[in-house]
Amino acid sequence: MLANANFIDPWMQTLGLLSILSGDTESGFIERAAAVSQNGRKNCDLPVMGKRFEVQVHVIDRPSRTTATVIWRDPTRCSYGDQVWHASRARVAGVCAVSGRAIQPGDAIYKPRPCRPVPLNSGAMILRTVLDSAVAD
Repeated sequence: MLANANFIDPWMQTLGLLSILSGDTESGFIERAAAVSQNGRKNCDLPVMGKRFEVQVHVIDRPSRTTATVIWRDPTRCSYGDQVWHASRARVAGVCAVSGRAIQPGDAIYKPRPCRPVPLNSGAMILRTVLDSAVAD
């Protein structure tokens, strides 16, 4: 029933209204806000090589060899204070959220553990070698 509901993210709506009030019609924010409200969380910006990405990622715990507890802060999208990530293999190409290095399908990575509701950063990945070396430092 709720899957078909028309949900408008209050934060995106607020940013869209502020963009309109400031007279900023060139940034494309209005179109992006409309796409996010129509498509839900699937349009969340994830790291792209060559693009500046203002996300902060800190590993705070390693409950097991295959899990890590991560603080994820993205000032424009979401913030998770104790998000559990698990070891996996990349299914698609991407970019490491910590190092910015390219990730190829089959690479050893960590990604957010699936849960409900789906986290806004569900498509994010961290190379296993990068996370392991960050914990060792």
